[in-house]
Amino acid sequence: MLDSLFKGLFDSPTASVISVTDFLICLGAALVIGVIMALSYMYKTRYTKSFVVTLALLPSVVCVVIMMVNGNVGTGVAVAGAFSLVRFRSAPGTAKEICTLFLAMGAGLIVGMGYVGYAFLFTVIMCVVFLFYSHINISKGKNAACYKTVNITIPEGLDYTNVFEDVFEEYCAEYEVIKVKTVNLGSMFRITYNIRLKSTDVEKKMIDDLRIRNGNLEITVSKQETVAYEL
Repeated sequence: MLDSLFKGLFDSPTASVISVTDFLICLGAALVIGVIMALSYMYKTRYTKSFVVTLALLPSVVCVVIMMVNGNVGTGVAVAGAFSLVRFRSAPGTAKEICTLFLAMGAGLIVGMGYVGYAFLFTVIMCVVFLFYSHINISKGKNAACYKTVNITIPEGLDYTNVFEDVFEEYCAEYEVIKVKTVNLGSMFRITYNIRLKSTDVEKKMIDDLRIRNGNLEITVSKQETVAYEL
């Protein structure tokens, strides 16, 4: 009675039907895997509640879709096309977020194919590697602190083209003008540079030399960041 309740209306007598027990086992495994991946992602990472919930549920969604396709190539192509539309309705995320989503989808696909043991093995290995890279904090090395954004305000009459070139060549491994903007009703210029210091110890000396050149007007030095939308 229970099997007939969950039987598809368009199933043929020769088609293999997934039993309710197998369906629940795969779905439960996918939900557990999703929780494991969500907890691993939360370790030493700034996250939003919506993304963590999505990450926890994504393996089970993929798992069910793969089970329902059940070898039907035409249905599989249609499902892939439907999933691709989601990309155009979401903001681009960081590389870490995109990689985590692919891991969750991969685990859900493995469970949906019926390989529950391989799915758990894949999840454990990838989460251990994920936690290892999060723990060593590659992005917080000394080299990352050398990348700065510098805003320099200069008087209107000062030619900004090459005025700071020798200062940056002395203290920076590389530098680039990003933006020039007029301020104070056009009476001053504000120049924005992206630089990479030769050493973090020379930042104070560089600012002192820049102050001499710009007449002790405003100078700001901030961390250089790549803007990313929240996923």
